[in-house]
Amino acid sequence: MPAENPPTARTTSRTGGRIRSRDAQDAVLSAAAELLEEVGYQGVTIEGVAKRAGVAKSTIYRWWKSKPTLVMDAYRQAVEERMPSADTGTLVGDLTSFVGELHRVAEHPLRVKALRGLMAEAQLDPAFEEPFRQWVESRRALVKNLLARGIDRGELPPATDLDFAADQLFGPFWYRLLVGHAPLNPPDAEVWVAHLLGGLRGSAAQL
Repeated sequence: MPAENPPTARTTSRTGGRIRSRDAQDAVLSAAAELLEEVGYQGVTIEGVAKRAGVAKSTIYRWWKSKPTLVMDAYRQAVEERMPSADTGTLVGDLTSFVGELHRVAEHPLRVKALRGLMAEAQLDPAFEEPFRQWVESRRALVKNLLARGIDRGELPPATDLDFAADQLFGPFWYRLLVGHAPLNPPDAEVWVAHLLGGLRGSAAQL
């Protein structure tokens, strides 16, 4: 996506002649992610993040241009740490691992509430929409990479539509998360993946 993100806590760069403190930036990102899950997006303030991280508010504004970019950068890092990309050697294994961890969010009510709040905020606040979409695209890109590896190994037809496949993987998750009409169970991941791959292989065969 076109907007440029600030460097993650794993890198350093110069701004105004100063070298960013990796420890301070880690503290800010951790504080923002913690507050998001504790009080929801509306409850997060730059002042609150600065206080918890032990940095000046002006320091945060040197690194992030707005609350939306800070919150989504923090949440991106938190999710990437909780859900590293799987590499089991097979597409079934990779996707089952990913979906299982994805559904494990249901075991954490505060994370469920935070995700619902982020989705709602993205529909209501134009300033938040783009940072949220960037985060969504980063998660979709991870899944598309797993699928592309599957194509390279011959586990999926070359004509597989990766964007549509990613939508099919995330669609039921978001629907159940937001509506709450059915549970998200990590042990069901294998069945979900079987349905997904069966549909993709069948659709490609009909082209």
